[in-house]
Amino acid sequence: MSPRPKIGLELTTILEEAGEIADNYGIQGVTLANLAKNLNIRPPSLYNHFNGLPGLKKRLAIYGIELLYNELAQSAIGVAGDEAVIALSKAYIDFARKHPGIYEATLMAPDPEDTDVQQAGKKVVNLTVRILQAFDLKGDRAIHAVRGLRSILHGFSSIEQKHGFNMALDLDESLVIAIRAFLIGITGCSK
Repeated sequence: MSPRPKIGLELTTILEEAGEIADNYGIQGVTLANLAKNLNIRPPSLYNHFNGLPGLKKRLAIYGIELLYNELAQSAIGVAGDEAVIALSKAYIDFARKHPGIYEATLMAPDPEDTDVQQAGKKVVNLTVRILQAFDLKGDRAIHAVRGLRSILHGFSSIEQKHGFNMALDLDESLVIAIRAFLIGITGCSK
């Protein structure tokens, strides 16, 4: 019989701790042994919540996508058009800055075809599509635009995390310039 989890230990607490480990040591630092040690429990107790390390990483990916979605949704309140896309973009980059390990987990779901992971990701895509509706993008064009925006944001955050922007220029200003160029491009594509 499996050992019982520590009294009061909930999945959210476990994922928050796993996220802390990921943010501080990278996704490779997230192991059952490290997590159990930080939670002051025995590693087998974690199996009450998910199926081994792959299950933990899947749950961490979903947790991270949900956190990202919440920050993106919050950023878009009260703004529309260009300003909504810029706000969403800044929120995305800020999320990657604050949670580099959790952000990495969102990209490394064990099985990208997993329906749970897909459901979490669809919320982010649908939010972005709704924001891009101001540019009269529909159907496949809207999805292409979402992919383009995500590529810019992921590329920007990845280069920043690897300290690839070493010039003495404001990174947030560079981001806004890149997003404004993207917006000019999608405005031309919607016609």
